[in-house]
Amino acid sequence: MPTDRSLRVRDWGLVDYAVTFDAMRDFTAQRSADAQDELWLCEHHPVFTQGLAGRPDHVLVQSQIPIVQSNRGGQVTYHGPGQVVIYPLIDLKRAGYYVKEYVFKLEEAVIRTLADWHVTGLRVPSAPGIYVRPQSPSDHRAWHSTNTPENPFNQLAKISALGIKVSRHCTYHGIALNVAMDLSPFADINPCGYEGLQTVDLRTIGIQAPVDGVSQALVSHLAHLI
Repeated sequence: MPTDRSLRVRDWGLVDYAVTFDAMRDFTAQRSADAQDELWLCEHHPVFTQGLAGRPDHVLVQSQIPIVQSNRGGQVTYHGPGQVVIYPLIDLKRAGYYVKEYVFKLEEAVIRTLADWHVTGLRVPSAPGIYVRPQSPSDHRAWHSTNTPENPFNQLAKISALGIKVSRHCTYHGIALNVAMDLSPFADINPCGYEGLQTVDLRTIGIQAPVDGVSQALVSHLAHLI
């Protein structure tokens, strides 16, 4: 389906991570200079994915859930049903901005999506993704780090992970936003490489939101931002 900036949106439904991973690499390797940018949205069957610099010791428990080595940035994370995943396939050179601005736009789209459900999304310096105050998710006060190893996130919990790859100025991989999922596998890892980091979804913080509704809201915000 087309969007207002000529992005093509493709809905993969519930799909194995390896299927979209291979497809993203192929799309990026084969795309021409005038190829239309795309947004791929999906949910994944349960899987742990490791980033390029992923350390094996961040996987705390060997379970039945497969671990897939990815070529995105970052450490280990979990994907599963009830989590909205969107992979933007964007030609940054043609779009006219750099990677740092692109990452900001991805995070901003998540923040605006959460705001649609009256949840305040927060950035943490040097820790990509979006965080919330699980005890007061609508609290709009500015957040300040304690800068202590014992509590680097100062009572925040992660609700959205981000990891990207850029090849020949073109992006793949993307963002995951937790809506209503089984969060227990996150206890088997140090999420995104942070020991003790709490992971939540919208349901956990008291927000009953349909996965498809959140997905469409995130697509809409991304289409306006990127």
